[in-house]
Amino acid sequence: MNSQQITQLRLQQQQLLPAHATRPADLLRWMGCIQAQDYAGAKWAIGNRVKDSTDAGIERDFNAGLLLRTHVLRPTWHFVAPEDIGWMLQLTGPKIKAFNKNLHAKLGISDKDLKRSKTVIANALRDNNYLTRTALVPLLTKAKINTDDIRMGFHLMDAELDGLICSGPRQGKQFTYALLSERAPATPSIDREEAVARITRLYFCSRGPATVNDFQWWSGLNMTEIKKGLLLNNDILTHSVANGQAYWFSKDARPVKAPKPATLLLPAYDEYAVAYKDRSDILHPSHHVTAGYGIFKPVVVVNGQICGQWSRKEVKNKIVVETQLLPNHKTNDAAVARAAAAYAAFLGKSS
Repeated sequence: MNSQQITQLRLQQQQLLPAHATRPADLLRWMGCIQAQDYAGAKWAIGNRVKDSTDAGIERDFNAGLLLRTHVLRPTWHFVAPEDIGWMLQLTGPKIKAFNKNLHAKLGISDKDLKRSKTVIANALRDNNYLTRTALVPLLTKAKINTDDIRMGFHLMDAELDGLICSGPRQGKQFTYALLSERAPATPSIDREEAVARITRLYFCSRGPATVNDFQWWSGLNMTEIKKGLLLNNDILTHSVANGQAYWFSKDARPVKAPKPATLLLPAYDEYAVAYKDRSDILHPSHHVTAGYGIFKPVVVVNGQICGQWSRKEVKNKIVVETQLLPNHKTNDAAVARAAAAYAAFLGKSS
């Protein structure tokens, strides 16, 4: 297996080429979760993978609770399927909470403060009373809980990690919070071993071929758990050695023998890059800084390789896409124009 074969399978398994899912919720169930601190970009990450999807349609699904948004896996927001949010929080939340504990101490946030704030938040959100962060601040302030910007964020994150709250429907462009117990259907609890097996299966089936180091970066699991997860999925996963490393993927994954050339405009933090610790298969190390390590800037991907960055501006209700290529990289102008037109159509605009 070489880098070209690795990237081809990743494009297929991430449903970028071709898109298999017909609904955003189906994609999310396949992917498990999608990084979403850049909300608009995360919607486009879904748009690239779900045929004929639109920004407005994904917004409707989000407001309806078909896609939830919370802190999970790592200390950042992700879109998560309602049926997966509970066990994923139970599996990965404790490690994030442990990471945050030192920051809480530096900020003077005690366990007692966190308990009190969760009581206030739970009472305020009860009976589907969706509230914005701004609306929650005076309620905590009244309870004599410090709510300056950074401390408020930690109180809300801790409530998310405990499975108390998650995203509610947006109010205009403002995000709201909801009680998770009211927003997501009750799901059976699973033990940690089954959760490890499930997240291992999700990752390598949807993002493979990938290494155990990639999976550790993405999931936050330790190597003992990862080895256990691979063992529990021995009938589903296989591996191939490349560059002296084992790359794991689904036994059902079959690369297309003659893939068509493809140009994609991916958002910042897209799973095509952020799901892997080692991005050398899609981006040459000499371009890491220039290309924002493939994750901090929207990127142009040609035949699986990151070859530049892109930006957009709106001029008279039309979306204009501009590209900035990396040294010694080329694109096909017509292919870029088609990708830009697809993006504009996703937004309900012309190009």
